[in-house]
Amino acid sequence: MINYFTEEASVEAVNGRIGEAARPRLKVVMESLVQHLHAFVKDVHLTQEEWEIAIEFLTKTGQICSGERQEYILLSDVLGVSMLVDAINNRRPPGATENTVFGPFHVADAPVRANGDTICLDGKGESCLFEGRVLDLEGNPIAGACVDVWSDNAEGFYDVQQPDVQPKWNNRGRFMSEADGSYSFVGIKPVSYPIPDDGPVGKMLGALGRHPYRPAHMHFLVTAPGFQKLVTHTFVGGDTYLESDAVFGVKKSLIAPFERLEGDKTLWRSTYDFVLVPETFEGPF
Repeated sequence: MINYFTEEASVEAVNGRIGEAARPRLKVVMESLVQHLHAFVKDVHLTQEEWEIAIEFLTKTGQICSGERQEYILLSDVLGVSMLVDAINNRRPPGATENTVFGPFHVADAPVRANGDTICLDGKGESCLFEGRVLDLEGNPIAGACVDVWSDNAEGFYDVQQPDVQPKWNNRGRFMSEADGSYSFVGIKPVSYPIPDDGPVGKMLGALGRHPYRPAHMHFLVTAPGFQKLVTHTFVGGDTYLESDAVFGVKKSLIAPFERLEGDKTLWRSTYDFVLVPETFEGPF
């Protein structure tokens, strides 16, 4: 039977054209995409003018992309898709540290520093001691875990955003956990900052009455032989934007304490333990 295109049978007509040579997984993904996309168009009764606006939006989103900027990832972030994909692919058992989005500002091969060293190279911001342990699910210490960290500076910019302003490797470093699983370093108390909002995604946020801000956070990439990679943040408790993060990255378990220190040259202390999952661990989760 030939599936001519009609409003009622639009999905069947399009999916019926997928050939036998299509890879099975591709076929599953595209059939579902067509089904949901057509259902959306029918649900909102999309007008021709609205469709043209959508095409223009997608065109401008592509045009602003470059080697330094990926507006489509930003679009995925603010629509919650990045976090949803991350959640689906990083399901963990109770007690394990939760994942969150990687972010665009990680730089590989940051300097390996000794525990207790400082990563703040520009001397700006409120100093903060970050410390804790890397543990397994039973609470045993994991020695030799690599704790890769990075954050913005006191003005809310990462060093790669200001290569002519900030020192290279500012607020970045890698630390190896000790025999008792401990790690420690001195950085700054992070500050909240806006995601790039001068492009199509920023205009969309404005039209939706949404702000572009992320709550203050420290990035962590924790790896150890025999354990699943952990990509996460710790968030500054009490931050204004915790409940309205522009990219939906906040999880309650990742909100960390920041204790004010009196009579010490380091102004703050934040203690957080990371619990890793063995590579061989199998659900259910």
